[in-house]
Amino acid sequence: MPDDKTPTRETPKDFEAIDSLEDTGALRAEIADLKEQVLRFAADAENTKRRAEREANDARAYAIQKFANDLLGVADNLARALAHEPAEAADPVVKNFVLGVELTEKELQGAFERNGLKRLAPAKGDKFDPHQHQAMAEAPGTGVAPGAIVEVMQVGYELLGRLVRPAMVVVAAKGAAKPEKPKSNGGKNPYAEGGEDDGAGGAVDTRA
Repeated sequence: MPDDKTPTRETPKDFEAIDSLEDTGALRAEIADLKEQVLRFAADAENTKRRAEREANDARAYAIQKFANDLLGVADNLARALAHEPAEAADPVVKNFVLGVELTEKELQGAFERNGLKRLAPAKGDKFDPHQHQAMAEAPGTGVAPGAIVEVMQVGYELLGRLVRPAMVVVAAKGAAKPEKPKSNGGKNPYAEGGEDDGAGGAVDTRA
């Protein structure tokens, strides 16, 4: 009967099992490394795609920005013409003329939108945004929150997310500070001598 302390001899199968375990660990490490590389390549591809889209938008915006600026004056003139549209025009020629101006202005705004030029026309009471609006004046007693927009003097435009011209607006003036409440004097007569009225000291002798 062999002694328990007698060292056992490792068989070739034992060496094969050890080598198999080592190969498995190396294979797992290699798989993890490949996964990391795939994720890195995917992130680089996504960043490259976003960068290409941003550069394409920048090139497009640069190409049409000057042309868009030149057309903004045309849009302003059409808007001014429509602002002075007669309330009631009996003459059919005048009606057709006004209708033509309206259709022209609408088509121009549609062309702006199709090319990424967005109109900035805040409504009354909207919050003032210094990144999109330019305050030209303040108006008191407007019924809106202080600093909010009261009126649009000239609409603004942004091209593909970039500001081309800020909207020129009138904002509500900040309200005056509230007057301080008078401090209580405990019912004492402020005109009495020493600040107190004892009913006699402050009396005036009217006898000759």
